[in-house]
Amino acid sequence: MSYHKMKIAGVDCALPLCPINENLYIAAFIMLGNTRLSQACAAELLKVAPDFDCILTAEAKGITLAHEMARLSGRESYIVARKSSKLYMQGILTVDVRSITTAADQKLFIDAVDAEAMRGKRVLVVDDVISTGESLAALCELVRVAGGEIAGKMCVLAEGEAQRMRDIIYLEPLPLFGADRQPLY
Repeated sequence: MSYHKMKIAGVDCALPLCPINENLYIAAFIMLGNTRLSQACAAELLKVAPDFDCILTAEAKGITLAHEMARLSGRESYIVARKSSKLYMQGILTVDVRSITTAADQKLFIDAVDAEAMRGKRVLVVDDVISTGESLAALCELVRVAGGEIAGKMCVLAEGEAQRMRDIIYLEPLPLFGADRQPLY
């Protein structure tokens, strides 16, 4: 397997290159299970975060980042948009999402308790990687439907075209890779 090596928030990382199709590879960034990386990224993002009241992320790869950002900023909780509805959820709000790393269309769900926690609040939307912006847009739609205000949009890595998005804050750019596994830009 080929790897893309980079330093993220001061931590040396080797990201495995994974095929999206025969001409395009992405570097897989996985913070799940890596407490040192999660803590370092959260601390660096909080240094440049706008003022916010609560944090929202999507299940699952952004959870460790949201957890650490909430913990380090002294918040007792954060909100996770789930990928399926759960038995405990009442008054469910849902939006559709298409992700570059998932084969099928998905949905994101929050319940009335989560919606109430965002209503009238400044919500910081966070994720591990932003690629196409589709997951980010879905999270922002959940904030809008819940009656919250987007305080900011943050991620650890901006992949490919996401590097050109002016409305996100990120720590590092992440290139896409061609069939030869060399960075495209």
